[in-house]
Amino acid sequence: MNQRRSISRAIAAGAILAISAVAAPGAHAQTNPGQWQFGASVYGWFPSLSGSSKFPAATGGSSIDVSSEDVLSALKMVFMGTLTARKDRWGLMADWVYTDLGASKDGVRDFAHLSLDLKANILTLAGTYALIQTPAHQMDVVFGTRMLKLEERLDYQFSGTLGPVSLPGRSGRSEVSASNWDAIVGLGGRLRFGEGMRWFVPYYVDVGTGESDLTWQAQAGVGYSFKWGDLLATWRYLDYNFKSSSALQSLSLNGPTIGATFRW
Repeated sequence: MNQRRSISRAIAAGAILAISAVAAPGAHAQTNPGQWQFGASVYGWFPSLSGSSKFPAATGGSSIDVSSEDVLSALKMVFMGTLTARKDRWGLMADWVYTDLGASKDGVRDFAHLSLDLKANILTLAGTYALIQTPAHQMDVVFGTRMLKLEERLDYQFSGTLGPVSLPGRSGRSEVSASNWDAIVGLGGRLRFGEGMRWFVPYYVDVGTGESDLTWQAQAGVGYSFKWGDLLATWRYLDYNFKSSSALQSLSLNGPTIGATFRW
């Protein structure tokens, strides 16, 4: 039998320093055609996380449901980094996101203690090609792959009984993991407006499949350009639906970002 686990709001709100692909495709105009251009964005991300997993049961018996409201969240560590390069209409992007989450709760309904640990690596490797290059609008097509490596560990201790469930041991540990590669395709860019075209709307969307049933990402917001770069705020959403045979059923990260883009 399997134990089921649902998690939500697993990343605590807080400023997360990152170098990431905030609308990395189309992030800067090609001011020197024929020469390589580079850029990166440093920002804080304030996402929530939700998902579901099936943990293998060590004791047998019926499945055990744990409400997403029962576990408190705690962020242990996060790192996000992106490198981008562009020459004429072609570009490259490599983005890495690492998160380490820990959560525990005492006195959770039928549990005396419940503890969850989640580690996730998300790597995106993509090429870009500019479909539109004008002062008011830049739009790129994005094509590449995204890898997700996820590890979850659930430690539990029971108190009392769980109906018909036979519990030879009152405590235990269950672990699940998955490593998925998916092909992705999408669009990204920015629309400029206002005096001097300093204001802009960055946007990005992709969709993919492969070892996952479906993965998709969307991001949009508003920004302002300076001589050194840009300041911008966006909303970012990343979602996964896994195959029915996977121990991991679903995963989504959803929340606002605020930061700066630098170009050289």
